[in-house]
Amino acid sequence: MIPWQEEYMNYQTLRVQWKDKLCYIQIYRPEAKNAINTLMVEEFYEVLTLCEEQINIIVLEGLPEVFCFGADFKEIASGGSSNAGINNSEELYEVWLKLTTGPYITIAHVRGKVNAGGIGFAAACDIVLADDTAEFSLSELLFGLFPACVLPFLIRRVGFQKAHYLTIMTQPVSALKAHEWGLVDACEEKSDSLLRRHLLRLERLPKSGITKYKRYINQLYEKLSGEKETAIEANHRMFSDSQNISWIYQFATQGKLPWES
Repeated sequence: MIPWQEEYMNYQTLRVQWKDKLCYIQIYRPEAKNAINTLMVEEFYEVLTLCEEQINIIVLEGLPEVFCFGADFKEIASGGSSNAGINNSEELYEVWLKLTTGPYITIAHVRGKVNAGGIGFAAACDIVLADDTAEFSLSELLFGLFPACVLPFLIRRVGFQKAHYLTIMTQPVSALKAHEWGLVDACEEKSDSLLRRHLLRLERLPKSGITKYKRYINQLYEKLSGEKETAIEANHRMFSDSQNISWIYQFATQGKLPWES
């Protein structure tokens, strides 16, 4: 049985709090800018699975300065400059699918920097709320990569051209611009009150209604599951490219971008 208490569960990369029919998940790797590592993916999958039976609403947060900065380059580079290291793209895609299709309402409460796979977490959620410090970017192409697993979720939210623009420009866009594009659903200077107002309304929804609605809406949009294989194959090819891994290794060990070699 799950301990449905107002207490944090013991995870290494997440802080998880159960409160009635709510689950608060905070990405918590402050030493690594909340970068995504293998353990985080495993812990996320476990928590989201535990939530399926009794939780109505999941609130996903990061730190005030950074929501999530994408893949952990140090972990990827751990195999050396010519080794692809660790690739958890399939498992991460499954986590994002759970956020999108699971029998609960998922809310990303975003503050600070959101980069690369961090956008994947946000775009996979049913609702994205942000304060005025939030900045969204896809930096992968700077390293010869592209956000293969993020794009199916991002295109679903903002459309092809805006996702394409974010990918090729690699520059951050503000919370207001992200709101204009549809990546963010609501934005305020003080987003804590914005989150409370959303929860007051959403807490009225019965679990049975949420479950049936999520099942139906995901039947209307089944592309995410169908695109999984294509995205994962593309991701594996990128992380098998020795030049890409060399650039990642250089950045992880020396802090130098590819053109600074």
